[in-house]
Amino acid sequence: MSGSSQFDLFRQRRFMPFFMTQGLGAFNDNIFKNALAAALVFEGSRLGGLNTDQVINLSAMLFILPFFLFSALFGQFADKYEKSIQIRRVKLLEVVIMLLATLGFWLNNVPLLLFVLFLLGLQSTIFGPIKYGILPQILRREELVGGNALIEMGTFVAILAGTIAGPQLAGIEVSWPYWVSSACLAVAVAGYLYSLRVPEAASVAPDLRINWNIFSETIRNIRFLNENRVVLNSVLGISWFWFFGATFLVQIPSYSQNVLGGDENLMSALLALFIIGISTGSLLCERLSGKQVEIGLVPFGAIGLTLFGLDLYFASPAAPAVGLTATEFFSAGHNWRIVADLLLIGIFGGFYIVPLYALVQARSAPDHRSRVIAGLNILNALFMVVAAIMAMLILGPAGLTIPDLFLISAILNAVVAIYIFTLVPEFLMRFLVWLLIHTIYRVRVTGMDHIPEDGPVIVASNHVSFVDPLIIGGMIRRPVNFVMYHRIYQIPLLHFIFKTGKAIPIAGRSEDPEVLEAAYRRIHEVLAADNVLGIFPEGRITEDGEIQPFKAGVEKVVAEQPAPVVPIALCNLWGSLFSRRDPLHKRRPYKLWAHIELRIGHAIPPAEFSAARLEAEVRRLRGEDR
Repeated sequence: MSGSSQFDLFRQRRFMPFFMTQGLGAFNDNIFKNALAAALVFEGSRLGGLNTDQVINLSAMLFILPFFLFSALFGQFADKYEKSIQIRRVKLLEVVIMLLATLGFWLNNVPLLLFVLFLLGLQSTIFGPIKYGILPQILRREELVGGNALIEMGTFVAILAGTIAGPQLAGIEVSWPYWVSSACLAVAVAGYLYSLRVPEAASVAPDLRINWNIFSETIRNIRFLNENRVVLNSVLGISWFWFFGATFLVQIPSYSQNVLGGDENLMSALLALFIIGISTGSLLCERLSGKQVEIGLVPFGAIGLTLFGLDLYFASPAAPAVGLTATEFFSAGHNWRIVADLLLIGIFGGFYIVPLYALVQARSAPDHRSRVIAGLNILNALFMVVAAIMAMLILGPAGLTIPDLFLISAILNAVVAIYIFTLVPEFLMRFLVWLLIHTIYRVRVTGMDHIPEDGPVIVASNHVSFVDPLIIGGMIRRPVNFVMYHRIYQIPLLHFIFKTGKAIPIAGRSEDPEVLEAAYRRIHEVLAADNVLGIFPEGRITEDGEIQPFKAGVEKVVAEQPAPVVPIALCNLWGSLFSRRDPLHKRRPYKLWAHIELRIGHAIPPAEFSAARLEAEVRRLRGEDR
């Protein structure tokens, strides 16, 4: 596998200008939103003397309202038209919006400033489908996880920076509004200049006819989500994350003041911890997933969100301190449990969200991918509104505390996770596979590029252990349907993984002809659907560590359903816990945490294929490394 890092994308024009464009946009949104909130709270009399609580809640609603109204409409634009031009127009619109903001501050006109906030929400609504729709076009498949991780990191860092900078700019005593508008204008212009360097991303649906009925198009976008069950449940998982994350993020200021008794510096520090955690978890995803869309990280993230959300409840003090500074908070050893909880909630949130975004991009149909993202944005907005309503009810009429809200959210997260993983067992299956290849073994892969990214293909390997399908399937970027001996298929626990991974049980004709015939039918279906078929031509697991003669059944498969055959050699696995080197009652965890290798050779064209040639290729790849 390539040794390049996700950070190498920062040196490439196809990514860096886009990264800066979207990051500056998120930064600007949060500067203005938080500056306006601070102005309404602390300078309300100068802005009309309105009821500030009502206006702040109205401003939150105005920013999110365009996501409900216009996501479906602009999802169509993102699919129909070339994306780099759309990005430049959106950034130019941002400059115009910031000029209106300057006028609003000059006139002390609250309605105009609230209208500006609505326009910023509209701009974000237009940009959202383009933002996630363009990534699969400008990045290679193996860069998708790393690219999404950088985007999520940049977005949350921008949120943090804007959250801190907005009130600071609004608090400058001399002509404070002009500092806010000047900063927003400067950031908008910088974003537009970066957008000029965003590379072209061609239209994916140039013949699309725009449906101007936002209500019928919204329903249509929701239906797009339902075309693929995995995509639908991934979207629901993402929206749930925004429900969970918004609950924690929004409550941190009140938590720092009313529960911990801290000042504004402590609030900023805790916000920074949470966002640093999400950024760290996002960036770790590429390394932990081996540069592929690894949905096995999603259950791992969900488990962490629940565990550390629960622990934050138990770690919270019963009564707040008085006038606690950030220095005093961090000096007290017992508070480091709260620090660890917030940081780890963020880290596991990164593990949870990045693979889901990458999965939605990878498995959505390219010609309406942006409209899927638009539907996702609608649901995200809905879930965040519901989160706000739930928080208001829990902290208001119910009379509960912020730690109680954290406890309820953590329990709900466990319930939602169990529900989603029950609907789509693939998530849990991939988690178990991920645990296997990242705890018991350390896997090195060479020749991954020899496996075609699309079309039917057969991967064929020597058979060393009971977990060979899990190791190969866990490392190959495309889902693999393995043909395996039906008795291995029935092994407890592994059976769940094999069944969920759509493995194909097979038996000898003399043993069970019905199982054999069903296996051949499934093999043809897999290849006819342009999927990956995995086989072990030896027919059984080696008992002496050596490669056994390859059976000719694979020649029949290739003759009836021509497809390239990619030879694979599993190396250094002999003697491990799951091999047959020792009898079961004497087996020890030999080579636990050992380094094993997956060596992938060049594909053999179907016209040149034979079982003998395949066997020779696998033997050559393996060499003397059993």
